Amino acid sequence: MAAVTAIEGVRVFTGESLTEPRRVYVEGATIVAGGTPDTVVDGTGRTLLPGLIDSHMHVLGRQDLADLARWGVTTGLDMAAWPLPFVTEMRAQKGVAQILSATTPAVGPGGNHARMPGFPADGIVTTPQEARAFVERRVADGADYIKIVTEAAPPAGMDQETVAAIVTAAHERGLQVVAHSITTGAFRVAVGAGVDISTHAPLDAVLDDETVEHMRTAGTVSSPTLTMMRGIASARAGTGLRYEYARDTVTRLHRAGIRLLVGTDANSAPGVPFAPRHGESLHDELELLVEAGLTPLEVLRSATTLTAQTFGLEDRGVIEPGRRADLLLVDGDPTTDITATRDIAGVWIAGERIR
Repeated sequence: MAAVTAIEGVRVFTGESLTEPRRVYVEGATIVAGGTPDTVVDGTGRTLLPGLIDSHMHVLGRQDLADLARWGVTTGLDMAAWPLPFVTEMRAQKGVAQILSATTPAVGPGGNHARMPGFPADGIVTTPQEARAFVERRVADGADYIKIVTEAAPPAGMDQETVAAIVTAAHERGLQVVAHSITTGAFRVAVGAGVDISTHAPLDAVLDDETVEHMRTAGTVSSPTLTMMRGIASARAGTGLRYEYARDTVTRLHRAGIRLLVGTDANSAPGVPFAPRHGESLHDELELLVEAGLTPLEVLRSATTLTAQTFGLEDRGVIEPGRRADLLLVDGDPTTDITATRDIAGVWIAGERIR
């Protein structure tokens, strides 16, 4: 029999509100309905959240996953990693955040990503014919979703037809497509191609009403990564890129009813314009989204339930019997004060207390 832990007198975030103080049971790696506890944790005055999910991050090693976990981020959605043996190794890590991965992303032949040292040649896509082959390679890799970069027009980036071909091929294989877009033009390419999730928010202007409406009617989801947008704008001050454009775009997307997810673009890569810290930056992102107009409750939902639903993570994102015991215990009430997520009293990953 696996050991049973009871968290006593804690208010539980349901995705919609907080419960009255109650007892939550964990047996082994799973939340259960009851049992005889071997360990009791005092949850008085505290809030129990599902483990947070970073909808956009990058992993370079186990330490990144350990840093996520230390801050209560129990799942990370990696948006580009290679080679495949490394991805496989990171997926298998225990006692740290669990990841999903896009493996190698699709990029144009002359953009910034294609010029990254060591970028895999099979990630460079120039024609619709190559698009289908690219998707088949990612399926063979076991990619959890497809990542594409819409960063410039040809000859640097992929043209509209090629991006659309990737989306079509991915959907035929049952995979969602996530698009990197940091300018309004790149957004229009991605949305026009029918991507499922747009990541980042534009720094060159506020996203126009027509594109926002297209996203709304198509059900496009946004992971705006305001933490990264603020960092890039600061690093490139004087170039015309402004963080306020990204923030105001998020406000516009929120008012339009577009689903927003919490993502940071956390990374530890050398030479990048900005490197949000794994785990800690997610709490920055929560606060920036509140500043952009979301309520604390909406932001918490975006960091847990909505991300799990969007990516089909049916075993997590909510605290109920039968779900994976990824849990974050904090002091205070983050549904009224979002900064309370930083006051961490406990973190469990698959039932193992790691903090």
